[in-house]
Amino acid sequence: MTEHSEPSESHRRTVQDSACVMNEIVLPNDTNNLGNMMGGRLLHLMDICAAISAQRHTNHVCVTASVDHVEFQSPIRQGEIVTLRSRVNRAFRTSMEVEIHVWAENALEKTVRKCNKAFYTFVAVDEENTPVRVPEIVPETEAEKRCYANAAKRREMRLILSGRMTWGQAHHLKDDLFAALTER
Repeated sequence: MTEHSEPSESHRRTVQDSACVMNEIVLPNDTNNLGNMMGGRLLHLMDICAAISAQRHTNHVCVTASVDHVEFQSPIRQGEIVTLRSRVNRAFRTSMEVEIHVWAENALEKTVRKCNKAFYTFVAVDEENTPVRVPEIVPETEAEKRCYANAAKRREMRLILSGRMTWGQAHHLKDDLFAALTER
């Protein structure tokens, strides 16, 4: 496949093809002195869940390139069941954005609440740890299409902040800004 050719069906995957759901119970060894799950332990589980999504999408080993917008919204307590759900929002040339959401379930009280959210960037690599081209992702639902579009904007923002892109090259962000400025 050349850089400008249309990807074949084998090089396209749906968002659902990359979906991952993991469950863990929070044990005493996972908690801090307040009985809440330690942030580092949760980030570890989030990284594993997101890596599974990335690997399902690419059929390659994937390495974490960055973690953005981690939101700790609610503590997760000892004894609660943690559910992590991840999926690839958008694939770029060798990288992809994986979105992950975390919920805590209190099985005794029969309650579930959203606790965390983050965006991970993964790069697919070959046996020599060289980045490889990743398959295109095809968003199917309206929600997936919104996530797909927003992933491009977050990528441009990451690249601008890291100095690898200038504002003038950020077409997705500029289009949004122009639309906001011309909206009446």
